[in-house]
Amino acid sequence: MGIDELIEAVHSLRTEDAFRARFNLPQWHNFASYLTPYQLRAGDLLIKQGECDRAAYFVGQGSLQVYVNGSAPGSFRVALLRPGALVGETGLFSAEPHSASVEAMVPTIVWALHLPRYEELCARAPAIANEVLRAAGAVMVARMRANLQQRVAVA
Repeated sequence: MGIDELIEAVHSLRTEDAFRARFNLPQWHNFASYLTPYQLRAGDLLIKQGECDRAAYFVGQGSLQVYVNGSAPGSFRVALLRPGALVGETGLFSAEPHSASVEAMVPTIVWALHLPRYEELCARAPAIANEVLRAAGAVMVARMRANLQQRVAVA
């Protein structure tokens, strides 16, 4: 999977919490040069609840489930994420542990923006980094509102 397929997936995602960066194509390609692709097998954990991960991930192909382990037996599924979705974005903003786990449902490709690469982007292309910050913040706000409506604890 190439970066152009990821860009298309991000643009075509029509959810309330979609990452809507206002980039032109050259800006997308510049931003993409800071991303690292990873392949996950079905069942692989991308993010483990309670652990700290200073990265955000874009789903390129496949699907991920987000779930919370609680005191009750089993776990509570929070969301299913498909290509174009952003996940783990709180890792760019905080060193706090993640409040949910994220698992690949099928073979999946994600593109990671690790904090050191984001900091490098800030130094080299501040306008692009600022737009990433705005769009990732909007994702977090949309998810917080959805969680409050569903009365899911936000930690």
